[in-house]
Amino acid sequence: MVELKSKKAENSSKESENPSESMQVENESNRVFNIEILRIIKEFQQQHGLRHGDYQRYRGYCSRRIKRLRKTLNIPQGDKRHYRKRDVTTVNLEKVNADERLIHIPLMLAERAWAYGMQLRQESNTELRKKFHLIGKLRKACVYALQLQELCNSQYCDARTKLEAEAYCAWIHGSLHFELSLWKSAAENLKKAQVVYENLALALPEEEQIIYKSKCDELTPSLRYCAYNIGENTSMDDLLEMRAQGLTENLGALIVQTKTESMEAFQTTEWRGRKVTVRSEKVRLFLLSIQDLEKSVEKVKTFPAKIEILENVLLDCKDAISVIKDEIKQDPKLRMGAESGLTGIQYLLTYLSYIRLTLTLKRNLFLVAQGKKNLDEQSTSISTTGGGDGKKTKPQDISRLYEIILQNVSELQQLPGMESDKTYQSEIDTLSLTFKSFRCYYIAITLVHLKRWKEAVAMYERSTKYAKDALDSKSILPEFNLTVELNELIKTIEGCKFSAHAYSVLEEDTGEDSVLYGKTQKSSKPLFERLSQYKEDAALNSRNPNVFKLTPDMQPIPCKPLFFDLALNFVEFPSLEDKIEVSNKQKAAGISGFVKGFLGWGGNKQ
Repeated sequence: MVELKSKKAENSSKESENPSESMQVENESNRVFNIEILRIIKEFQQQHGLRHGDYQRYRGYCSRRIKRLRKTLNIPQGDKRHYRKRDVTTVNLEKVNADERLIHIPLMLAERAWAYGMQLRQESNTELRKKFHLIGKLRKACVYALQLQELCNSQYCDARTKLEAEAYCAWIHGSLHFELSLWKSAAENLKKAQVVYENLALALPEEEQIIYKSKCDELTPSLRYCAYNIGENTSMDDLLEMRAQGLTENLGALIVQTKTESMEAFQTTEWRGRKVTVRSEKVRLFLLSIQDLEKSVEKVKTFPAKIEILENVLLDCKDAISVIKDEIKQDPKLRMGAESGLTGIQYLLTYLSYIRLTLTLKRNLFLVAQGKKNLDEQSTSISTTGGGDGKKTKPQDISRLYEIILQNVSELQQLPGMESDKTYQSEIDTLSLTFKSFRCYYIAITLVHLKRWKEAVAMYERSTKYAKDALDSKSILPEFNLTVELNELIKTIEGCKFSAHAYSVLEEDTGEDSVLYGKTQKSSKPLFERLSQYKEDAALNSRNPNVFKLTPDMQPIPCKPLFFDLALNFVEFPSLEDKIEVSNKQKAAGISGFVKGFLGWGGNKQ
């Protein structure tokens, strides 16, 4: 007794010295395992042969996994020469460094025996003696399933694990009794498994319900065959009343506990009438942070501050989206839900993408509002002082912002899974028409500044058409209800349109009125061509009057044919020597002859 007390004192002193270590040990001892048995075996079966009905391959995988688990968890069954059986018990789970994979060992043993039995069942069609071997393997599977249930019913497993172990054990026993033609007990066990799986599906989130519902559907044909063999005299309702027989007396309490744990582990958010389960803590905090976002934005008065708030929230939204994408890539269970359609975490990803695009739209709308404010201030400063300083905002800058907004709207329309939602698509179409009307309005203002009046009037007309179509549409996105702004736009366009039309008429009539002869008109003809008409032309009094063209206009004339120029090089003229009489005396005599002729010495004698 003295030694025990001294050891306790030493332990208490150690705990007082290292409180962090004692807290860590206490947390590890209070750890509760959560093992999703049905999901684990379904994944293993689909990946290792049962997708094609190859039970032998799956049995080999189970053997290899058991060997790896025993080696990793240091639970060998003897050495190379001697065999000593070692089962996993609750003593192994009581250890401080206990691993949840300890429970996988009896699960894999049961799966290996069941897979061997199913392989023998396929081979028993030709070899009847293998029927007895099949029964033996299923009995062994029942033994391991009972070991699994005993481990899961301990305090080291949560309510969901207990329910899954109970359902798995009932299914294995039902399979054995089905082969033994014990139809009554087979129906009881199979129905028990079906009831547990149905209640589990109701207690779990939507993305995890698929696998349990499919398992219930698998058990239905076996239950019908049992009912057929039992006969019509026995009532199946009385036979399969599990609660009355006390087979699932703890089912209600465990289901309530499972729901409580799932509500603590998950949080649901609702979008467009559908609940979405949120797993990640980071995503959950983001969704909580945007609940009061509108109030915080309204409190800020300046547009740059509002834009800054939205940009910070956008960064958090992008981080939340990346978390969801990583979660889908890493967890095969979530990938299974994503591949089956717009369910589960895929729906949550679409919801977060919708939030990101709507926040981007609001940020761009604040940029537009700031641009409008700058335009009004510039117009006021120009009218009062005649000009302004600093960087100016142009109407084309605002129209470019509306182009970006329309791109965001098109991305909203192409969100995955929302293509078939007609209400959502009509709301996005209305939003697109709204922003198109504003974009056409600012394009028209840009054309007015360029004095392109006809194009401006056409853009005003198109803007009015888009605005009226958006107002006539009954489906409006709640976050962007711009009915008041559209009505004001239509009233503004009416005045702008008539103003642009008037300016276009004045531009065509640029001359001054004459009291005697009416309007003056400009003409490009010179004065000598319009002598019969009297028109006042101020250009005649200028330095370069348009009276007469002194230089005639250039006229095209035919050029010399090129053929003769080329042929001249190849023309051979006839010899004319016979027509010219030249005496030999007239031939040149060189320099001496030239001198004699010049001095009069020589020459021909006449």
